[in-house]
Amino acid sequence: MKVDVVNMEGKKVKTVELPAEIFEAPIVVDLMHQAFVRQMNNAHLGTHETKTKSDVSGGGHKPWRQKGTGRARQGSTRSAQWKGGGKIHTPHMHSYVVSMPRKMRQAAIRSALSSKAAESQIVVVDELKLAEPKTRIMAGALNKLVGDASALVLIPSTESFEGVIRSTNNIPDAKVLNANYLNIRDLLVFDKVLIPVAVLDLIKANLG
Repeated sequence: MKVDVVNMEGKKVKTVELPAEIFEAPIVVDLMHQAFVRQMNNAHLGTHETKTKSDVSGGGHKPWRQKGTGRARQGSTRSAQWKGGGKIHTPHMHSYVVSMPRKMRQAAIRSALSSKAAESQIVVVDELKLAEPKTRIMAGALNKLVGDASALVLIPSTESFEGVIRSTNNIPDAKVLNANYLNIRDLLVFDKVLIPVAVLDLIKANLG
């Protein structure tokens, strides 16, 4: 698949061939959904905790004798029906981690990239470079490159792109991501993917 390569002004400078094994892979919706659910679950800390009858303080003896008082029998003031008692069937700390083979995760990302490419939502730029690290300049460049759509901006590393990162942090519908951490959630959440030419080789090395 050939796509246009544009500069930061949105003007075409050349064309480039996208790797077919990555950008023309089979689009499997179920696989992308499975990978998305896995990533969202794995981000869940699972640190919620409530106290059961054995965790609360107090009690230790029957509030009154079993029979003869006319009241319902009670075993402990730590029971759930008492104020300050333990809770029943409430959340407890546990792991939400879902496992998924690496090859399946990679196939899901290839599927998402292929879907973006098929819908012309892949924008390739020759060089991701700003005159100065200003949010206004980055917002103007994104407007020329992707219009009103939200954008996932891929970079080969964080070392040489600190200005781009700082300039994009305050733009609500854009995100800068190291291409080594390309993931299914960001691909599906953002409308368009902005890829510098230098990142294509990195994507091919990781997913090819």
